[in-house]
Amino acid sequence: MRASERREEIVRMARSNGLASVEELSRAFGVTASTIRRDLSALEDSNRLARTYGGAIAVRSHHREMSLGERSVDAYRAKDAIGRRAAAQVAPGETILLDAGTTTARVAAHLIGTSPLTVVTNGMTPFREFEGAEGVELSLLGGWYRQTSQSFIGPMAEASLERWFFDAVFLGADAVTAERGLCEATATQTRLKELMARAGTRVYVVAHAAKLGASPFSAWVRLETPWTLVTDAEATHEQLEPFRRRGVEVLVAD
Repeated sequence: MRASERREEIVRMARSNGLASVEELSRAFGVTASTIRRDLSALEDSNRLARTYGGAIAVRSHHREMSLGERSVDAYRAKDAIGRRAAAQVAPGETILLDAGTTTARVAAHLIGTSPLTVVTNGMTPFREFEGAEGVELSLLGGWYRQTSQSFIGPMAEASLERWFFDAVFLGADAVTAERGLCEATATQTRLKELMARAGTRVYVVAHAAKLGASPFSAWVRLETPWTLVTDAEATHEQLEPFRRRGVEVLVAD
């Protein structure tokens, strides 16, 4: 296979799977890791992929924010596994906060049956998972409604958090890095996430492998409190090591 053909296939794999790791690509094409890294560099230079720790992601996420419908099918199996592992950290009787998003919605889905439970969320997607669930006291934060993520944000949502303190907080993100923290499309979103993190005894960030090390937008929130990353088995050692070096606990879902 010529280099040009191999690179076209790499782009296709990244778009299909969300993440193209150096190790995976090296095995798939029977070439060395250094060859794959040269391919990824060339594709990044042509703005077709964005480099991450240990691989690359499709550049489409850098052009625009995905709609909730697109997110709901993006890496579904990984998100479901993450949701199951994250939900296992919650004990009956706890009060928890769920961020908006499709991954936190899978956390919610796997919490059904854990009761009694008090759940607060700013997202319609997690909220709908609990409708009709027995043994769950459910509260929705108010605020400005953001259609793209079906979430409530802004000063009213921030003020609502002053009335709460949580046993566990589950945050989603458009991207996560060990150095910068959580990445989102707007500063208003990151402000609310910062306050959410401060309101919990335990803080979990739920993010599948393609989001680790990426930087799709310019708004960031740095997590000052100890926190735990919950990700899926596609995450590579190269992706996870920067988090572990900074003292972040890492839980990998099967």
